[in-house]
Amino acid sequence: MNILTKFPLGQYVDGNKSWLRIIDSRLKFIILLIFLITPIWAGPLWRISLVLFLIFITFISFLPIRVWWRSISFLIFLSIFIGLISIFATSNLSTLEIPLRDPNELGFLLSKNISWNFIQIPIFKVGFMNLGPYNISRKAFELGIKTSTLIFTVVHSVNLVLLTTLKEEIVWAISWFMYPLKKFNIPVDRVLFQLLLSLRFIPLVQEEFQNILKSVSIRSINYRNLGFKKTFNVGLSLIERIFLNILLRIEQGSESLLSKGYLLINIQRFKPTQKQKISSFVMNLISIFFICLAIFLRKQYGAL
Repeated sequence: MNILTKFPLGQYVDGNKSWLRIIDSRLKFIILLIFLITPIWAGPLWRISLVLFLIFITFISFLPIRVWWRSISFLIFLSIFIGLISIFATSNLSTLEIPLRDPNELGFLLSKNISWNFIQIPIFKVGFMNLGPYNISRKAFELGIKTSTLIFTVVHSVNLVLLTTLKEEIVWAISWFMYPLKKFNIPVDRVLFQLLLSLRFIPLVQEEFQNILKSVSIRSINYRNLGFKKTFNVGLSLIERIFLNILLRIEQGSESLLSKGYLLINIQRFKPTQKQKISSFVMNLISIFFICLAIFLRKQYGAL
């Protein structure tokens, strides 16, 4: 299986007719910050709304389905799995706090029979096993929602931007916002050049991971005969080989840069030179409207 084509995570897909491509890269960077920053100290309603909105954008973006359906399916499964682990791992835990206050202060609340648990499984007997009681508290349920939605929002929002935006345009958009820092003699161009190298390094990591998987599949190792201990050693050796290959690529790239001597870095040459069309102008206006709407909705309904 070709991972670079089946799971194009962090890779720019050229030739598609998605309307996300014609939006200004600076506006896309602001929208990305909204998806990354607004979930902080936000309630479950806002987090779930961001996830649903991201899925909706993906379906109407006119991106080729073969580009995103595998990655989004795997990401949804991973988010739900980690969310369930967060719910069940933090439920039914006894508190470590020492009761320093008078328990009679809770008499008013306990008299109203207020349930503090979201789900409560009573004790029941299955054959010779007694199961329960198991309580899923509201805080555990909210923690599961926060964990799963945060993973999906962070990964998929960044992936959508990388799929529809050239890496050079992303670096130029960030340099546009960081331009005032140049007055304080901060090497903005060098920092952004390192960011560009990191973005271009993502396909190399995927390629090394793919090469390792192909080498293992060709050897057709029978893990049942190896046993648990030897299988674990094989897994560790594969991880070690991946890191060694990645570090070798880094060393080769650094040597090629050093061989050029003085490297002139000019981020302004990455500025888009295409003329603004009417469609891109309209999409930029719509994007600005939705940015303002998102900030308003986050202030009104996104609090804890």
